[in-house]
Parts: sequence; C-alpha cells; structure tokens
Amino acid sequence: MNDPINQTKLFGLSNYFNELKYLFDNNKLPNKILLSGQKGSGKFTLSLHLINYILSKNEDYSYDVQNLQINDKNKSFKLVKNNTSPNFYLIDIKKEKKNIEVDQIRELISFCNKSSFNTKPRFVLIDNHELMNLNSNNALLKTLEEPNDNIFFIIINNSSKILQTIKSRCLYFKITLSQQESINIFNKIINKDIDSLINNDLISHYFTPGDLLNLYNFSLEKKIDLSNMNLKDFLLKIIDNQYYKKDILSINLIFAFLQMYFIKKINNLDNYSVYTKFVNSIDDIKRFNLDIESLFIRLRHQIIND
Repeated sequence: MNDPINQTKLFGLSNYFNELKYLFDNNKLPNKILLSGQKGSGKFTLSLHLINYILSKNEDYSYDVQNLQINDKNKSFKLVKNNTSPNFYLIDIKKEKKNIEVDQIRELISFCNKSSFNTKPRFVLIDNHELMNLNSNNALLKTLEEPNDNIFFIIINNSSKILQTIKSRCLYFKITLSQQESINIFNKIINKDIDSLINNDLISHYFTPGDLLNLYNFSLEKKIDLSNMNLKDFLLKIIDNQYYKKDILSINLIFAFLQMYFIKKINNLDNYSVYTKFVNSIDDIKRFNLDIESLFIRLRHQIIND
C-alpha cells in the first residue's frame, strides 16, 4: 500500500521538482544529482516524477506538469513500474542484506555500457546510498567520474553523513519538510485526516510523510486502533505481541518509537544513565543485528515501571 513506485501524484515537493525541470528544459541539468534528507521525505517519489517527466515527453499520456501527476496509462511509467524499462535502472538494498554490495555496482556498470535502445536519456536511481559499503562506494565513484553519454545518476541518501567524494561530484539538494508539511502530504496521499486515525502522542514523534504512512499501514496490518492509544500503551502492545519478530518494516518502526520514547525520557536526570543505555542498546542491535529477545524483556520492565 502506498508504494512510492505507484505514487502518481507528487505532494509538497513542487519547488524541488520545478527547479529540476527548469534545469532539464534549459539543458543545464547535471548528470549527477544527490538528494539527501530524512528517509520518508519523498525523495524517491520526486525522482520518479522527474524521470517520468523526461521519459514521457512525446509519448501518449505524458506527464501532467500542471498537476504534478504521472498518467498511469503512460508507456514509460508502466515500463519503470514493471522493471522492464531500457532507460531506467534501480539500485537498492536487496532483501535480507545489510549493505548495497559491489556486485550490484558491477551490474550497473554493465547496464551503462550497453547501447541504448532509443535516443532518450537513461536514468540510474540509487536508493539508500548510505547503506553502500566501502567497495561499492569506490566502484560507484569510478563510474561517476567516467559517465557514459546521456546517462543521469540520481543518488538518494537518508543520512547526515555523506561521502565528500560523492557529494562534490553531484548537484546537491537537501530535502526538508516541517512536521505540518508532512502531515498535509500524508492527508493528501490517503485522502483522510490523520487526527481521526492516530493519537497526537504518536504523531508528535514522526517527521516525514513516509514515517506516518508506515505507522498507518502498520496499524491496518496489525488491526490496531491508534486513534486513542498513547506512546506507552503502543510500545507495550507491540512488545507483548512480539511484533518485533515479524518483518524488517515492523522492526524499524518499533525501534524508531523506542528510541523516541527513551530520548524523551533522557531529560529526567534521575534516570539519565538508564535511558541512555537503552538508546545505545537499540543502536547496537540495529547496527550489528544482535539478538533482541533479552533487550525487549528489559524494555518492557522499564516501560511498565516508568
């Protein structure tokens, strides 16, 4: 539900889209673009809309610039969606992997070296760039230094830490949204009012439309009514039901809430060291993929007794 690849309307990012469109229309768009900002802020959707705007030129059902909308009958959109476009190549972390690996960059190089099937530009979209390991980053850097003609690279980074060697070679955009802008985008995507769906005690911990959509989709999947549930009760529910064992999306969602909960509590000087220890433990588990069972037993005890 609400997969960015299917998001045919672009909300809240019109200024970024229009600037990129202007550069392309005036033959000034660099062939290396870096979009950074919090995960879930719409960078992937923005990239797909720019790509469709360019690829759908002179096609039936071309991009609707007036309404910032992709026509789902458009040929280029269908090809990208089905991963069969000769003009589009996506790199992202593979399921059950921790990093984008060097073999994926080698496959990308093979794509770049192939002859084009048409005269249209070709696009390489790299999502979650911060998950590249050293070898894959070095291989990407070499590709960026010697790009083939008519190939554009769009790199999406969700971390504040960006390799200067990558950043210095790209046109750089920092994508930022206020919490209210994120809420407005969320409301437009699902065509409902968030206030009737999610308790403000939960909303206040989220800052991107993607975060809010993940939380909403999680509540639908698990059949949890979030309209009157505060943060503490929500955490106890997901721990007691062991949702942290289900899937990556659930784990990431739960860790985000837990960290917010304990960071908020850190201001309590009496328990500063306890709360800080929990935040650090969650960081270690995410980073090193450690066993989480014992941690959640301690977390539950701490939350109940707060």
